[in-house]
Amino acid sequence: MDLKLLFITLLGIICCSSAQQEGNECIKANALSCGECIQVGAKCGWCTDTQEFLKQGEPTSARCDELESLRKRGCATAKIENPHGSQRILKNKAVTNRKKGAEKLRPEDITQIQPQKLSLNLRSGEPQNIKLKFKRAEDYPIDLYYLMDLSYSMKDDLENVKNLGTSLMKEMSKITSDFRIGFGSFVEKTVMPYISTTPAKLLNPCTGDQNCTSPFSYKNVLKLTSNGEQFNSLVGKQQISGNLDSPEGGFDAIMQVAVCGEHIGWRNVTRLMVFSTDAGFHFAGDGKLGGIVLPNDGKCHLENNMYTMSHYYDYPSIAHLVQKLSENNIQTIFAVTEEFQPVYKELKNLIPKSAVGTLSANSSNVINLIVDAYNSLSSEVILENSKLPEGVTITYQSRCKNGVVNEGENGRKCSNISIGDEVSFNINITAQGCPKQVKPESIKIKPLGFTEEVEILLNFICECECHKHGIKNSDMCHNGNGTFECGACRCNKGRVGRQCECRKDEVSTEDLDKNCRKDNGTDICSNNGECVCGTCECKKRDNPEERYSGKFCECDNFNCDRSNNKLCGGHGRCECRVCICDANYTGSACDCSLDASTCLASNKQICNGRGICECGTCRCTDPKFQGPTCEICPTCPGVCTEHKSCVQCRAFGTGEKKDTCERDCSYFNLIKVKDRDKLPQPVQAFPLMHCKERDANDCWFYYTYAVNNTEKEVHVVEALAASYDPFNDVCLVFGLALLLIWKLLMIIHDRREFAKFEKEKMNAKWDTGENPIYKSAVTTVINPKYEGK
Repeated sequence: MDLKLLFITLLGIICCSSAQQEGNECIKANALSCGECIQVGAKCGWCTDTQEFLKQGEPTSARCDELESLRKRGCATAKIENPHGSQRILKNKAVTNRKKGAEKLRPEDITQIQPQKLSLNLRSGEPQNIKLKFKRAEDYPIDLYYLMDLSYSMKDDLENVKNLGTSLMKEMSKITSDFRIGFGSFVEKTVMPYISTTPAKLLNPCTGDQNCTSPFSYKNVLKLTSNGEQFNSLVGKQQISGNLDSPEGGFDAIMQVAVCGEHIGWRNVTRLMVFSTDAGFHFAGDGKLGGIVLPNDGKCHLENNMYTMSHYYDYPSIAHLVQKLSENNIQTIFAVTEEFQPVYKELKNLIPKSAVGTLSANSSNVINLIVDAYNSLSSEVILENSKLPEGVTITYQSRCKNGVVNEGENGRKCSNISIGDEVSFNINITAQGCPKQVKPESIKIKPLGFTEEVEILLNFICECECHKHGIKNSDMCHNGNGTFECGACRCNKGRVGRQCECRKDEVSTEDLDKNCRKDNGTDICSNNGECVCGTCECKKRDNPEERYSGKFCECDNFNCDRSNNKLCGGHGRCECRVCICDANYTGSACDCSLDASTCLASNKQICNGRGICECGTCRCTDPKFQGPTCEICPTCPGVCTEHKSCVQCRAFGTGEKKDTCERDCSYFNLIKVKDRDKLPQPVQAFPLMHCKERDANDCWFYYTYAVNNTEKEVHVVEALAASYDPFNDVCLVFGLALLLIWKLLMIIHDRREFAKFEKEKMNAKWDTGENPIYKSAVTTVINPKYEGK
């Protein structure tokens, strides 16, 4: 138990210490100006009071403290600098409520996210909350670009795709009235070992009598158009090509589709790219096989709709593709055969707002695949933000359909959103400190796969309002060696001290140090501070409530006497290690109350006239009496009778008060014992009364009544004792008399028998020389024929 108690104590100390440490960032910062102070955290304030706020020995940085602590130390609320952040909405166009078939709107006139632009003023450590609203607009325009692998293995797929334009147009018209489609193809880099570079193979890479087109990296066949017949016509003219290895150069094509917006014809609408293949992919580093070592530059290199730098730049990396697809708001649908499903599902997990569909062997199901993938992608909204400035953090909370609330990383998204559904996001933006270059910054938040975005301008609060009214080279700062602002001196470069009275190079000279020694002693500033310019600046404590003060830092406000583990008993304040008690309290720890009202008894007498009121508590002069006002007498006559009924009902469930026992008899603690020997005995510590009472059945019960430190205790023998019957005593006496008479008669009889025995013994006439009943053991026999010869 001792170890357990020790562990709990240590745990409490650690937790308490930890809590104090966390709450003292303002003090620990040692801020020398109001601006430095407010950058520490949102709970820090700066006292601008110039009249006696700082005690002797306290440094300028003591003006920076927690708000409540500043008030307790005497700084008026009006004198505390504590600026707060704010926000202003600059553009707030309402989301579009539009039905299909209504008047056609330009894409730029359709709004799905609100508001569109805000300005925030950020105070360090104080989050600013903004609320964004997102609503999926009905009949929203869609651009779809079909990017197809035209290596030889996709020959049968090309036949089905040739009629894709009009069929897809018809199917997508169920979703939107503004749909455009484009087409591009890819094969592989045009260098060894990806293709054969022999002249014949460059003309026709296919074997036998197959007629194939020359290999190429990427070709933009058809810019985005709303003419489905044109799509069918141009795609119908495409020919299969060939290459040597199995993985294809699709990543080069994806990069060009993403960054060549003008060539592709992307609008600021929903952008979909369908990537169709039956093979894997090359990625960054694979170009070394062909002697290509320059990283992909992520720029557009289309000439006459052909990618011209495949032999010069390596394949892009997956991360590079993710960046460019996200920047250009392109959602990718991977339409791949069953064999390569696992590979592209892993790729999907790395590319936000992408989907994977299983392409049949001849691409006959491509329309259903595209529609299903679009519905899946468009039903989920995911917010992303641009790069944050240094020290700025952002958190998301989403409020989705059916009241679902998500936080953390899941707070960025909402799923299962249908057209016309509205969801909201609560976003907290917090700055920690100020950037090195204090200038406005901006960030952008947008839903992935959508062209709309929210622009947020960030302004940082790095100075207090009082900073504007500072007096440069003020006479209050030792002959103009600093700027007097916010109630204190901000020293010029090379100057230190409360009033900038010293140069930095003279801070620690011996002549100045002697002014910091009390009574010419050896301790500088009583070992509780530092000597700066011949003046003690006292140390700060982890607990902001505790302070050193005094000319030599010889005083503090935390080393006074305590009562009930409270400094000055909680009824005073500690000044220079002496308790200054509140009114009606006295004593070294302010633990003695001068208020006698607590000693008044019901008869309005102090301690019932039987004691003395000391520190608000009665000290009874008659030891028989106890209680807060000396009104209880456990050993006085009548105590047993007074408590008899309650003891009966509590211990045995009988007596006059058995029906009201709980209401009337809960004023004492009842303790049951097995027999009378276990009842407590009188001690000097507190009076105790032994009681013996009879119940209605003439059974006895025994108990004791005592008052121990105002607690009333009753110990009772748990078993009832039979009542006294005089007949029992008569029977006992009669029985004893019979026993005595019988014993007397037996004694007389024995004595008579013994006398008779003695008499018969005296009358006996026996020969003393011979035993009369003796018979010899020898028998003599004589032979009659014996003659004695």
